[in-house]
Amino acid sequence: MDILRNAPLGIYLEEPRTWLHRLDPRVKLAWLLSFLLSPILAGNGWRLAVVVALLLLTVAARLPRRVWSGQLSLVLALSLLTFGITSLAPDGLGVFPQPQRQDMQVVGYGLTGIPAVPVSGAGHFDLAVEQGSPDRAWREQTRAWQPPYRYRLVQFSLLGRTFQVSRRSLSVALRLGTLIFTLLYATHLFLLTTAPEEIAEGIGQLLQPLRRWSWPIAEVILTLTLALRFLPLVMEEVQNLTRAVRTRDVRWGSLSFRGGMQTLLALVERFFENLLLRAEQTAMAMQARGLIGPDHPLRWHRLQLRRLDRGLLALLPLFWLLRTLSH
Repeated sequence: MDILRNAPLGIYLEEPRTWLHRLDPRVKLAWLLSFLLSPILAGNGWRLAVVVALLLLTVAARLPRRVWSGQLSLVLALSLLTFGITSLAPDGLGVFPQPQRQDMQVVGYGLTGIPAVPVSGAGHFDLAVEQGSPDRAWREQTRAWQPPYRYRLVQFSLLGRTFQVSRRSLSVALRLGTLIFTLLYATHLFLLTTAPEEIAEGIGQLLQPLRRWSWPIAEVILTLTLALRFLPLVMEEVQNLTRAVRTRDVRWGSLSFRGGMQTLLALVERFFENLLLRAEQTAMAMQARGLIGPDHPLRWHRLQLRRLDRGLLALLPLFWLLRTLSH
């Protein structure tokens, strides 16, 4: 399996260039932060809406299907696995679930001043109202059309153990699943359509006001650029080791525990040796080109706000307005 072709997580797609590629990196960074921060303290409806928006954005960008289908499948599988495990956990928090009652059936002195008395055969509480009163008739009519309250939504037995899905565990599972999907896929979509140099230049422009307080902006941008450019080299080394193991027909099942650990440690040692060699070669190439410090003037990408960039920036306050109204 070619890792760089089938799982390019965090790798920039140079061709074909879509309208997402042509956007200003500062605009894309602002929308990325909005997608990542808006689900915080939001309801499940908004979180699901963000997930649908990311999927529609992928389709609207007209990216090649071979590029995003594999990554989308991996992220969806991880999110669904988290959703399933959390929904089957006791309340999603490892606590013992207790039966809940409707809020309208738990009425005490603090709300109406009428004492609550138990209703025979129901196990709940009801208001001490007179027969034939309008309040009594309204309550009987309300109970006629309201479905019974259920705290345990699903309960089944498997392998001698009882599992259940409660309202709270389902809510927590939706939160975790949507947050994991948004975090991974939004970041992947940003890195897929933005070159490392553009990211570094955009962040550098946004951090320029911090120069007044003697912040090392140049060092930060140079380090960020090298780190982003080093990610494909790491993936390439993993791919080379995988191909080497497959070529030598290493059968892990036939190895003992000690033999398997020794082989694995040898591969890890070789992996880090290759990475350090790549880092040394990069440093030597930078010195040969005169890059002996962060003060060297470098202009990788010229930032310019176009009409589409301004339009998307104008839509950003509307996005946060919808987020505020959805809470």
